[in-house]
Amino acid sequence: MFSHICVGSNDLAAAKTFYDAVFATMGATPLMTDPAGGRLAYGHNGSNFMVVSPLDGKAATFANGGTVGFSMDSPEAVDAWHAAGCAAGGLSCEDAPGPREFPFGTLYLAYLRDPDNNKLCAMYRMG
Repeated sequence: MFSHICVGSNDLAAAKTFYDAVFATMGATPLMTDPAGGRLAYGHNGSNFMVVSPLDGKAATFANGGTVGFSMDSPEAVDAWHAAGCAAGGLSCEDAPGPREFPFGTLYLAYLRDPDNNKLCAMYRMG
């Protein structure tokens, strides 16, 4: 459904440390590191995720109520993603990683805030 997702950053070095760690657990590939141009890009399964310094020169801010979700292959992959993110400067948020019951089925979820406070979720559909 998505071609790419882009989040802002005020510290590309911290963002690179964080995203290199979480995306390594998913098998995502760094596509571009351009600190002078203010951009990082990663690719996975035909989609791109970008981290950018705002072009207007103003501070990057996170979306209140916004979440970027990543589809994972197993609960273990979700846990590895969460642990890598915490170790690389991210902050766990919401409940601890684990299953959540919804009317449409069970999801195994983990939530992180990146170094710029963008909210991310790793999700595995259990059934």
